[in-house]
Amino acid sequence: MNYIYNNKEEMNKLLDRFVRYVKVWSESDEKAADAGVMPSTEQQWDLAKILVKELRNLGTRNVYLTDYCYVVAKIDSNIIDPDERKKYPTILLMAHMDTVDEVSGKDVHPVITMPSASESPTGEADTIIKTDGNTLLGADDKAGVSAIMCAVEYLMNHYEDLKHGPIEVMFSPDEETGHGMDKVPLNILKADCAYTVDGGDEGEMETECFNAWAGTVTFTGKACHTGDAKANGMINAVTLAGEFAARLPHNMAPETTEGYEGFIAPMEIGGTIESASVNMLLRSFNTEEIEKEKSIISKIADEVCAEFGGKADVQFKQQYLNMKEKMDEHPEVVARLEKAYEASGVKIIRKPIRGGTDGSRLTELGIPTPNIFTGAHEFHSRNEWCSLNQMSKAADVLINLLCNY
Repeated sequence: MNYIYNNKEEMNKLLDRFVRYVKVWSESDEKAADAGVMPSTEQQWDLAKILVKELRNLGTRNVYLTDYCYVVAKIDSNIIDPDERKKYPTILLMAHMDTVDEVSGKDVHPVITMPSASESPTGEADTIIKTDGNTLLGADDKAGVSAIMCAVEYLMNHYEDLKHGPIEVMFSPDEETGHGMDKVPLNILKADCAYTVDGGDEGEMETECFNAWAGTVTFTGKACHTGDAKANGMINAVTLAGEFAARLPHNMAPETTEGYEGFIAPMEIGGTIESASVNMLLRSFNTEEIEKEKSIISKIADEVCAEFGGKADVQFKQQYLNMKEKMDEHPEVVARLEKAYEASGVKIIRKPIRGGTDGSRLTELGIPTPNIFTGAHEFHSRNEWCSLNQMSKAADVLINLLCNY
């Protein structure tokens, strides 16, 4: 089956939907999320309310908007025979509504081009949506939201023709802050398995991800008047923090690693003479390397204090775990996705997620959740762009995933 791709009418619907969504400001705030605010920004409600209205207009039942800004909708199975219905699991489709706060997602002005195959970044005649260079595009993950909504619309318009089991749809807030599953409404969800639509290039299928920890080193110095600093033994915590960051191994920085290599990424540094801190991300595909990264951080902090004075407080916090072990326990979930790719004419590209998704956390919580491509590229940057052909293929995969046993 191939429902959307090469169908101009359906592709235009998808393009119109995507452009409309990326213009909605839904940027999240990592600091607010870390402080326990959920959703971390008020503007995430705006897209949530739009999606609730559209899902209701499409005829889905039990459309919820929770107190923490999760949108949930359900589609009943249309299979009459009870024995046949048992063959179809309850499947949850997921994408996140927020965009990252590293680059502004406000006042997005998408630019649509239609390059020839020789000029297209995808190598085929395509419709490319990119930014005007002043903001990110928001294809992460509004391409996923659009593909899911397109698939839902198609199924509701062909409800009598395409057999499927029970379907659940969820759009979450604050995925980009790492808190997307903090308040997930498990009491509402009945899914046997789930699929996030939050990947990149066409064909990518992801069933493993980083183990993720956050690290913070807080240095305590001794403040005094800078004119008498030597006589009074000033210890500058800003100097300690800067020295610490400079000593982190460059060969373990994210910009020098790829594939299955882990990294230590300093993300924010700041403070005063008396107190300064460095916030970091620790990433690895195995737990042993995470422990090595923790040890490196602690050792460097101790060395800096031994050389310059002052004190260091080192704290680590787990964010999410590699979903591979849990996914390996549910080969049928991956096998169903493989069949959907094949039915959609999509060649599978297996690669690890050098990051994580809401599916990483949901897998930990007991619902196995691999990740599907969206056609989005160059995430979290002003160069972000999305391929309409590839986004359409993602919608194809979803329809085949839901309708093929």
